[in-house]
Amino acid sequence: MQRDPNDPALRSWVPASGSGDFPIQNLPYGVFREGGSVRPGVAIGESVLDLRALGSAGLLAPAIPDAPALFAEPSLNALAASGRTTWRALRTRLSELLAEGNRELLDAGIAQSALVRRDSVEMLLPVQIGDYVDFYSSLEHATNLGKILRPGSEPLLPNWRHLPVGYHGRSGTVVVSGTPVVRPRGQRKSPGSEAPDFGPSRMLDFELEMGFVTGTGPGLGIPVPVERAGEFIFGAVLVNDWSARDIQAWEYQPLGPFLGKSFATSISPWIVPLDALEPYRVTGPVQQPEPLAYLRESEPRSFDVALEVNLSSEGMLRSGAPPQRISRGNMFGLYWSMAQQLAHLTCNGATIRAGDLCASGTISGSEPSSYGSMIELTWRGTQPLTLADGSTRGFLEDGDRVTMRAFCEGDARTRIGFGEVSGTVLAAGSR
Repeated sequence: MQRDPNDPALRSWVPASGSGDFPIQNLPYGVFREGGSVRPGVAIGESVLDLRALGSAGLLAPAIPDAPALFAEPSLNALAASGRTTWRALRTRLSELLAEGNRELLDAGIAQSALVRRDSVEMLLPVQIGDYVDFYSSLEHATNLGKILRPGSEPLLPNWRHLPVGYHGRSGTVVVSGTPVVRPRGQRKSPGSEAPDFGPSRMLDFELEMGFVTGTGPGLGIPVPVERAGEFIFGAVLVNDWSARDIQAWEYQPLGPFLGKSFATSISPWIVPLDALEPYRVTGPVQQPEPLAYLRESEPRSFDVALEVNLSSEGMLRSGAPPQRISRGNMFGLYWSMAQQLAHLTCNGATIRAGDLCASGTISGSEPSSYGSMIELTWRGTQPLTLADGSTRGFLEDGDRVTMRAFCEGDARTRIGFGEVSGTVLAAGSR
């Protein structure tokens, strides 16, 4: 009898750190380059298992009869398009192959070639992203930004508690973790000046977010019901949606974010299956007023995911000093869930395609130590952070490296990690 892939008693024959992000209960998907070859893989312990090699060797049949075709391309789009039945069958089969006592990979003679160390490969963008939507789903973040940008006014606009506010971002500038971020240029209007000028952003920021990658939707004109959203969510990723606050402040009214956001969005290389997060499903915040019927949820659809942001100055990096943690929060405080975001995105009949990315918007908690952006942590630069090397930050400076991490853990449940998403700021015009 096949064991539950989430069973905390499961162990793998592949060596793994007891406190690592990628136990057998996780099995996230990614795309890696080894030498000149690019192929899909799954993380297990400190290794990557080559999915193309498994498919070619027939080790995924009969559970996944079309495995060779699913993993022929250098992306996970075909797998994302295959649907939840295939996602679950694949995860179950991988759990079986990697479980302690299973010798199928060893007996097939491919264990050594199909398993490669994660630190020896280059991780690439896991999917070709067709559309990208960034939501604004944290009540605390939206309230803080309202106070900062519209002092003296009601922090939340009238629609915020009725629908998941979002905007369409630029998918072509979504990059994988580790990709440097060039400081953007744009129009900036200094306080007290009558006209804007043009130049590099002086208020470069990060945004701590979670995101999800979609499968193929039901088609044009057919909404995704909130109760069926899980059928169309391939998995979750960690997101840093970089922001140029001065450019954003000048341009965002009346149509919203544009150049202040579109220059770069970083995501983690591993897509964690939604099923791996099931042990950490929790009830989200109480929503008042009650959402309209198409957004009402009959069961918990939030997740207990710990989040943290670490910052290293250029000087800290040169000296080998460890990064400094500047924020620690949790995804469970999001006011609007992933299911509600997807239901709202498609309620007008808009399509989703395999590989589309939806991000949560900045995730902030109620305490200042849990704020998910520099504009909140420093209150728009008026309360600068002091780093371990003695330097201060109102916003990010050239040479700074931002590293975010996300993981689930607690009680007797297995730690499920997302790895990290990092990026180093380069000077404007350096590329």
